[in-house]
Formats: sequence, C-alpha cells, structure tokens
Amino acid sequence: MTILTRIARGACACALAGVAFAASAQDTLQAGTDATVNPTVARQQAREIAQGDPPRWYRNDPQQQTLRKELGAALQEAQNACRKAPAAERKSCMDEARATWQRETAQLGKPMPRQ
Repeated sequence: MTILTRIARGACACALAGVAFAASAQDTLQAGTDATVNPTVARQQAREIAQGDPPRWYRNDPQQQTLRKELGAALQEAQNACRKAPAAERKSCMDEARATWQRETAQLGKPMPRQ
C-alpha cells in the first residue's frame, strides 16, 4: 500500500510541475509583446530610438588613433622617398602615396574585425 501511495504522490507532483511549467512559459511569451509595455516606457524608447546611436559608439579608440598616426608616418615616409626620386617621376609618386593614404584612412571608418 505504501508503494502505491508513493507512486500516486509522485505522479501528482509531476503533473503539477508540468502544469506550473506550462503556465510560466505562457506568461513569459505574453510578457515579451509590445502590448504589455508601459506607455511611458514606450514613449521614452521611441525618443531614444529617434535620437539614433549614442556618440560613444563612434568615438575613436586608442587603437584607431595609433593606426592613424602610423598611416600619417607612412605617408610622410613615402613623400620623403618621392622627393628623392627623379623629377619626372615625382608627381606620380606623390599622387600614388596620397591615394594610398586616403584609401587606408577611409578603411579606418569601417568596423574592423575583432581579434
């Protein structure tokens, strides 16, 4: 008799746990909809979204500042090398150095892959 009682109690406990789990899952699904958001909070969220991304997301980080310095130094070295070149090649060399610098600095504005 005690074994049957334990089995019956265990079955009831499992059934109750299943019902409670299903009810909490349903509440979680309903809580994620926009209909349940407080109107004051919804207005604040709309204002924040209208303002756009925070400026801190686009501030230069030290790594980018270092890369900019290195690009500037590379440009200066290339220009110094161009000045030592024959006069006929000097203008095209300077143009190429400037174009390389512009292309590489434009790449700095794009997100770099994290390592």
